[in-house]
Amino acid sequence: MTAVALAVTDGMLHFEMALALEVFGSDLRHIADPWYELSLCGPEAVSAGRFRLEPDAGLDSLPRAHTVIVPGWADTGAAPPAQLVDAVRAAHLAGARIVSLCTGAYVLAAAGVLDGLRATTHWAHAADLAARHPQVTVDPDVLFVDNGSVLTSAGKAAAMDLCLHLVRLDHGAAAANALARRLVVPPQREGGQAQFVTTPLPEPGSHPLAALFPWALQRLDRPLTVEDLARRAAMSSRQLTRHFRAVAGTTPLQWLHAQRIRRAQALLETTDDTVDVIAAATGMGTATTLRRHFQRTVGVPPDTYRRTFRLRRPGLTASP
Repeated sequence: MTAVALAVTDGMLHFEMALALEVFGSDLRHIADPWYELSLCGPEAVSAGRFRLEPDAGLDSLPRAHTVIVPGWADTGAAPPAQLVDAVRAAHLAGARIVSLCTGAYVLAAAGVLDGLRATTHWAHAADLAARHPQVTVDPDVLFVDNGSVLTSAGKAAAMDLCLHLVRLDHGAAAANALARRLVVPPQREGGQAQFVTTPLPEPGSHPLAALFPWALQRLDRPLTVEDLARRAAMSSRQLTRHFRAVAGTTPLQWLHAQRIRRAQALLETTDDTVDVIAAATGMGTATTLRRHFQRTVGVPPDTYRRTFRLRRPGLTASP
């Protein structure tokens, strides 16, 4: 999935455009090799706010890309250019992975790419998108939605979350975390292939649960319960669940499950530990339990995941 096409036309939001350029257009082969090959595809010249862009190729090049990214669309009250809509539709039919950042979802909806699917966009535009495209199930409460070949993000910072998610899918958790460190952004906001999405961990002292998150992350090898977390946070289980939904967008047990899976991904990529050892280190108990939950959440067994991503890291060999 190395060939990435950034669809650019007049009226795009420059923030999302620049964000995609930074992630997919930089030379980051020290993180993963090969990295991405990014092309700007659009008319002869494009205006994005005060910026002028000279595309590398026309919009008719979109179907030849592995991934097509549509940045935010500034004037959501106006119909996107027909040429752009047709090119996105053609790329989708050709089998490209189609990604929208923020209000770029309007372009995907106009192209029919989101018909029958769940999608998201900036919360301020979610109701309007849903009203104008009733065939799309618009979820305003998540950071991004991954439908496999079609992905959409909410606004601004959530666009970075989705870009990091794409890097995780293509190059593994270690590469996504390395990129997050380089960009000085939190890696915790990533969602999984099964659509679990979390909000960032709060800054220390900024919320009643701020100290609980790192405490729990240091004890993922233990069979933590909601009661254990509530006791540590000095509140009732009901209060804990309410705070968890407000801060993390999910329940305590769902959050713990997501962190265990992420820890398992990192250990599969960066260690020679057996699946049994990783199951114990992540609180899954047995290899059978880890394999079942990992397959359900990530979409592939742990052994397949390790073979896929370990072999991309120089100096490491795959382990069963």
